[in-house]
Amino acid sequence: MISYSIIIPVYNRPFEVRELLESLLHQTCKDFEVLIIEDGSAVRCDEVVKEYEDRLNVRYFFKPNSGRSLTRNYGMERAEGKYQVFFDSDCIIPEDYFEKVTNYLKETNADCFGGPDRAHASFSLMQKAISYSMTSFLTTGGIRGSKKGLEKFVPRTFNMGFSREVYQKVGGFKDMFGEDIDLSTRIRKAGFTVELFPEAYVYHKRRVSLKSFYRQVYVFGMARVDLYQMHPDSLKLVHLLPACFVLGVLFLLLSSLICPWALLPLGVYILALFLESLFVNKSLPIALLSIVTSFIQLGGYGMGFIGAFVRKVILKQKVDVEAELKKHYKKKA
Repeated sequence: MISYSIIIPVYNRPFEVRELLESLLHQTCKDFEVLIIEDGSAVRCDEVVKEYEDRLNVRYFFKPNSGRSLTRNYGMERAEGKYQVFFDSDCIIPEDYFEKVTNYLKETNADCFGGPDRAHASFSLMQKAISYSMTSFLTTGGIRGSKKGLEKFVPRTFNMGFSREVYQKVGGFKDMFGEDIDLSTRIRKAGFTVELFPEAYVYHKRRVSLKSFYRQVYVFGMARVDLYQMHPDSLKLVHLLPACFVLGVLFLLLSSLICPWALLPLGVYILALFLESLFVNKSLPIALLSIVTSFIQLGGYGMGFIGAFVRKVILKQKVDVEAELKKHYKKKA
């Protein structure tokens, strides 16, 4: 049996698929198959996949658009490996990734695992700034991808894997926001072990514009409320920080109309973001952009959380989940 089945949902991303397959071509451990699942794309990547068929164990599937969760499930139904591994199409995989994962599995015998993400040297200044804001401990990004995080590690689908036994017992992804967090929670509740493999990282491009980045983190905030309603014990104090940030900034701005010194805490926080990013990235432009992306990351998540919490929890409004998914994830045919 093949050790790993790599499942990659794709929508209109042939160039990214080429970069991803090229990185998989150079893996030091090649005991894997690759399943490219085209989710109703208008711009297909089948020709790109054909270029690698004689060099990689890769299979290509095209299906009508149904969203990323059901697309991953489609791949798992056709996977042959002992472990199912998930990457986003905008990831680049370091050449020793599967070698490291294999060693970690020998040490831990984990049922489910995941790793962090980093910014590749080739990424744009904006992508590096967004990566900083999504991974820094000065933002909520710091709760992921670290054993020192403020909550139990939860694998995300840009870098996640679990055994066939887990899939057979727990099932696949639900068609919802925060589907990877929901699945990780169900895996833990079923008694399986979930481990962070800190050195099994991937390079994750993330969004390339501030507008798309805001939309992404806004959905993350909405998803946290959906997860709270499904798994009440999953909501931790740290998940409220972005909402507190939004309310806190608003309070400081209003207070500054009476006392300009009220903006001092905000200024200290901005300086801290700038200095940490400058230290991490060794780039003045990235450090300046990191201030903007960090405010978008916290503000977008916070606004999404507050809006969804008011609608769904306080006002108890019934929301058409399918319509929400279509608006943010699923595409028109």
